[in-house]
Amino acid sequence: MEYREMGGKRVSLLGFGCMRFPEKRSRIDEDAAASMLEAAYAGGVNYFDTAWVYHNDRSEDFVGRFLSSKPRDSFFVATKLPCWLVKKPADAERIFAEQLRRLRVDRIDFYLLHALNAHSWDEMERLGVVDVLARLKESGSIGQLGFSFHDGYPTFERIIRARPWDFCQIQYNYMDVDYQAGRAGYELARALGVPVIVMEPLRGGSLARLPKSVTGPFRSLTPDASDASWAFRWLAGQDGIRVVLSGMSSADQVAENLRVFDKPAALSARELAAFDEVAVEIRSRVRNRCTGCGYCMPCPSGVAIPWNFAVWNGWGMYENAGEARWNWHNKDFADRRADRCVSCGQCVPKCPQGIDIPADLARARAELDGIKRTRRV
Repeated sequence: MEYREMGGKRVSLLGFGCMRFPEKRSRIDEDAAASMLEAAYAGGVNYFDTAWVYHNDRSEDFVGRFLSSKPRDSFFVATKLPCWLVKKPADAERIFAEQLRRLRVDRIDFYLLHALNAHSWDEMERLGVVDVLARLKESGSIGQLGFSFHDGYPTFERIIRARPWDFCQIQYNYMDVDYQAGRAGYELARALGVPVIVMEPLRGGSLARLPKSVTGPFRSLTPDASDASWAFRWLAGQDGIRVVLSGMSSADQVAENLRVFDKPAALSARELAAFDEVAVEIRSRVRNRCTGCGYCMPCPSGVAIPWNFAVWNGWGMYENAGEARWNWHNKDFADRRADRCVSCGQCVPKCPQGIDIPADLARARAELDGIKRTRRV
């Protein structure tokens, strides 16, 4: 296992993300999950990342029970403040105290404000929540204080410059260099000396199961290497990254990830070029040219046009049936899907890309409704 320094601590480059444990009857399959955690721990993983809401609020308690059998100085536990549940400063203190109880520790090594965006950050500032957490850090109850992030780069820059953070956690992989904080956010954190923890290194699993038709550049160099190992090595080669979180959900994934992070080899110039080739090929599979600019909105029928096209284009690029089905049937968008389109055409002249939006919404609906019958090629 490769280790990197973060705030005076020696953390494993591979971190265990505790949000995708195997389940049985909609609950954590504790025998299987404990076996996975044990294998990871024995393989050198010492960073375990959970959160209040993971597995319907059960992950922290399960992880705490597992770690309670290990020497306290042999692991680091990270969890997060669910900012959306905080309505007053006392809520943050109450939730934190409950997390200590669930995790069976008297100190949370790495504590994050969870999923910050412009709105939640403004609320946390208004309520003085960061000051509350800073006091908990001063008391020793928090080891290092950071945040996880889901918004655009301008918001990321505002947050990371707001105070001297100990670390930040961003979605980052070789396909998401221009998404959310992206490469610009990574480079800014590096310039400011803020260690980076990476989430979604496999883009929700999409980069672990690429369509075969895009993987030629990888296969020509190392025919037997998995798609996931390529994505992990791309991140391991960047020295601003301290931990790469993997939400492992099977024993096989744990075993493979341990192999990848056992002294991951530096990428050659040919391998770096292969990433560019694969990325170009993946992006060429988009279904239309929608950039998500939103000029077509609002739709008089309530269709969330950019969202529909984002789901459709994501399906086209990655053919990740599970992700596409989950997005397409997301109840929060049930009344904003393409089937509400009445082909009024008001959106068409507004589109800078010249997309025939009603026609493409019909195509998107037909294709996404039929995902279960679709096979990768």
